[in-house]
Amino acid sequence: MHFLLFYDYVEGITEKRQPYRAAHFDVLQKAFDAGEIVLAGALADPVDGAVLAFRGPTPEAAERFAQNDPYVLNGLVSNWRVRKWATVIGDGAVPPQLS
Repeated sequence: MHFLLFYDYVEGITEKRQPYRAAHFDVLQKAFDAGEIVLAGALADPVDGAVLAFRGPTPEAAERFAQNDPYVLNGLVSNWRVRKWATVIGDGAVPPQLS
């Protein structure tokens, strides 16, 4: 099962994130190494948010990540939300039953 974590960034994120970027990448790497994050990155043109894909049975890993992310803790994320992602193809996807 997959879950998507969506971030909405504050205005001026590319400048404001610099002091926290290394710590943010550290928690990203730890979640990836633990097998929780599948893929993650900022939205581009404009850089106004990010999407992080998590794998697991519940949204807990995505929620825990957001609650401990230096970007969130330091006010660089104005809003975050987790959505269940009904994947149908790819690594760990659950294809629908076709009849």
